[in-house]
Amino acid sequence: MRLEEAVQATDVLMYAAVKSDVKVLEEASRHIITAGGKRVRPRVLFLSYQAVGGKNLAEVIPLAAAVELVHTATLVHDDINDHGHVRRGRVTVNERWGRTFALLTGDFLFTQVYSLMAPYGDLNKVLAEATVALVEGETLQAAAAKEDNLNREIYQQIVAKKTASLFRASALLGATFAGGEKKIVDALGDYGFYLGLVFQVTDDLLDLTGDPRLTGKEVGIDVAQGKGVASAYIHERGGNGQHRVMEQVAEASELDVNGEDPFLAIKRRLIAGGAVEEGTKMSQFLASQARSALSLTPSNASQQELERLIDQVLNRHN
Repeated sequence: MRLEEAVQATDVLMYAAVKSDVKVLEEASRHIITAGGKRVRPRVLFLSYQAVGGKNLAEVIPLAAAVELVHTATLVHDDINDHGHVRRGRVTVNERWGRTFALLTGDFLFTQVYSLMAPYGDLNKVLAEATVALVEGETLQAAAAKEDNLNREIYQQIVAKKTASLFRASALLGATFAGGEKKIVDALGDYGFYLGLVFQVTDDLLDLTGDPRLTGKEVGIDVAQGKGVASAYIHERGGNGQHRVMEQVAEASELDVNGEDPFLAIKRRLIAGGAVEEGTKMSQFLASQARSALSLTPSNASQQELERLIDQVLNRHN
């Protein structure tokens, strides 16, 4: 089985896993699953499995589906918290079915992971640790936005927990199941961790500069709510995070005479002030850390594909 076939099979298994007698749960779950996505985490899992000698991708498809269902569940919950209207080019579950059903759909997706992971013994601990960290990271982010104290240190803690933890788990699950040597498994885990950081910083930058037609979701949400790398940048430069952003919205609205979205003025100020440059430097440094970790693993076709994945994540536009 080739990598792309394994990724497609992962989608098929996810679709089957959310079958339910309660039709709203099944419909809402399949709505977000069939909207697509980059499936970066399953790719990391499959390639890490192969990088240490795994031969049969079919045997780790349930692991890949479990990881991606966790990620998908967090997207549903994120859209509730952020009041998001569009995700992956479609209306969000929250927008179509309402807050209550969106919350229950996210919970349903999380619980289906138990069935997929049941045959994998101690690997459940790896994913459990990642999901705990993920919720901790989301909570830290919500608290930082509420308290208006999102600085660089707190931002790094947030992205390490809410995003990098699941990337790390993806690499560990694949490499561990394949029976990799501990030091190589650990190196791949470190690779996944840094790749996850690159992914999140890049995602935050796209929230500031991205084109909704390419990203498939609304932009400007994070900076409006005092979240993301740009908000951390504002705080580091002596602003007051969300409060300062909202002040700038008001200022921009007062100056707006052409009906322009006031966030465009804020974006221009942040870009001109170096926020994007700062974030880009951060993501490039983290990418170098991912490459360093990967250099400790055997050179083979899968390792080289993991190397290419760094550039794909770093330079993505959606």
